[in-house]
Amino acid sequence: MNPPRQAQPPSFSAQEFRAALGMFATGVTIVTARTADGRVVGLTANSFNSVSLTPPLVLWSLSRAAASMAVFSAGSHYAINVLAADQKALAERFATRGADRWNGVTFTEGAGGAPLLDGAAATFECFNRSRYEEGDHVIFVGEVERCAHRTGASPLLFHGGRYFTEHPL
Repeated sequence: MNPPRQAQPPSFSAQEFRAALGMFATGVTIVTARTADGRVVGLTANSFNSVSLTPPLVLWSLSRAAASMAVFSAGSHYAINVLAADQKALAERFATRGADRWNGVTFTEGAGGAPLLDGAAATFECFNRSRYEEGDHVIFVGEVERCAHRTGASPLLFHGGRYFTEHPL
């Protein structure tokens, strides 16, 4: 029996890899949760995707070095807020380290206390079902307990390292 095949070392730099990944246009989300002591946390993420319809599962990933890793790893619930085109400033704020992310942000409380951002194009309230450590990130799989969307809302897009409020032609 042959030993399992191993991946070859990459033939490209980290910058080349990032540039190639940037060619995949994504939506933009803010993932939110509440700490055990009641504080709200959130961060911008574009690593969101569906996994399964039955049961309803979604995934997102977070850098192992993220300051909020302990909150998302230990918490029972989080919410994924898919941003609308008019929420670019919110995406930028929640992507900035050290920013006062929650100042003036309006939200309602979702499952397990996770904030649901007012004006989001869609929301997914998730039970923190499982986590997988891969490379320099942790992949979170959430079981969706509730979801909602705004009919007619245009999504905020991210492509080539830039935000777009309409499809880049």
